[in-house]
Amino acid sequence: MRGFLASFMGRRVGLWLGLWCLILGTALSPAWGTSPAGSADLTLGLGQPRTSPFRPVSTYSIIAIDPEANEMGVAVQSHWFSVGSVVTWAEPGVGVVATQSLVDVSYGPLGLDLMRGGKTASEALQALLRADEGREVRQVAMLDVRGNVVAHTGSRCIPEAGHQVGPNYSVQANLMLRATVWPAMARAFETTKGDLAERLMAALEAAEAEGGDLRGRQSAAMKIVRVRPEGPWWRNVVMELRVEDHPAPLKELRRLIQLHRAYAHMNAGDAALEKNDMATAMREYAAAEALAPDNLEMRFWHAVGLIGVGRLDEALPILVPVLRKDARWMVLLERLPKVGLLPPDPAILERVRAALKK
Repeated sequence: MRGFLASFMGRRVGLWLGLWCLILGTALSPAWGTSPAGSADLTLGLGQPRTSPFRPVSTYSIIAIDPEANEMGVAVQSHWFSVGSVVTWAEPGVGVVATQSLVDVSYGPLGLDLMRGGKTASEALQALLRADEGREVRQVAMLDVRGNVVAHTGSRCIPEAGHQVGPNYSVQANLMLRATVWPAMARAFETTKGDLAERLMAALEAAEAEGGDLRGRQSAAMKIVRVRPEGPWWRNVVMELRVEDHPAPLKELRRLIQLHRAYAHMNAGDAALEKNDMATAMREYAAAEALAPDNLEMRFWHAVGLIGVGRLDEALPILVPVLRKDARWMVLLERLPKVGLLPPDPAILERVRAALKK
């Protein structure tokens, strides 16, 4: 056991050292091996080429970039628990990776490391494949911020398996019911109108319509980030949604996308309200509530925002139905003046209580 651990750690340490040499454009000699083309591969004298545990995350996925919208992302569905934690990798200003089949998760973070260091998607993928003894059971796709897209389907991926690279995207699938899955994904992405999230979702739904994963379905995920970062890194994650375990994961993922859009309108409404731009705030709040009509919290904070700018008469028709449906919101409302989120005017709460009695 001790010998196994030493060998395993030697391979991992060697891989990371090798990657940094690639990033810095240097060579580590004499430990480096050489590929047939004469370029360095990721092997060190300390151990053997990189290997990984067996993880059968067979699935279908799409990676894509929309330079005009400043967005790039990845979406996936699988009959595997929490597929998003394994397959989907994206970093603002760097690139996107989908790693699947008999998966080696390290293709995700290591691929991003290489692209962050200046390698193209193709250079990053080829470097990792050269170091991987299990390359023929891997399926990996990568894209970088310059719009370079590349994919690999190993010869030993479980049929039906394949990929298709098109302008600004790649679709890939393995262990599918039919070989028509990934072409259907490509057609859906190319022909669907809307933002990147809508086009990614259309590709997943097209895969499922063609039979999808031979084993069925369990989880799904989508992550979208900025191509060109703006401000702090956390503002550059546009969307990150996961369905970990669900009988209809794509239906649930679409519901979450709609809810995400609703909350984006709520946030925009709050920002407009802070600037006393009431016309924009009301428009954004209305858009949010149209997308999520059963969401009591949205209507509650909409009303609170109106009360905060002295528009209690407009707030009451929104607020009272919420309070009648769930009395806990009244408890929260009563706490808000104490922390400065409502004016400390007892008359406001008195008017709300009177409206409730009508």
